[in-house]
Order: sequence, then C-alpha cells, then structure tokens
Amino acid sequence: MSGKIRRCSADNTYTLSLMCPVCGRPTRITHPARFSVQDRFGGYRRKAKEGAAQ
Repeated sequence: MSGKIRRCSADNTYTLSLMCPVCGRPTRITHPARFSVQDRFGGYRRKAKEGAAQ
C-alpha cells in the first residue's frame, strides 16, 4: 500500500491501494507533478496540450 491517494480511471473510485478494490484494475496517483521554475520540458508540455485541445 502506498501513502498517496490514488484513483481508478475506470470507475472513479478513490483508494490507497495499487489496484482498484471494485474492478481490480490498476490505479493512478491523483496529485499533479511538482512545480519547478526551471522546468526544462514545460515548452513541450504546453505545445502538446495546445495540440490536444484542437
């Protein structure tokens, strides 16, 4: 069991375990990545987000 809250993308169940207790699928961490002023890949991420919005 991990210390961060996780969410199952299939049924939106929140849990602390690596596997969803309802459907048995893997869960993902819900927290965003840590912010850094010296973000080397920020330009790539913004460009990818802009392309996905179109």
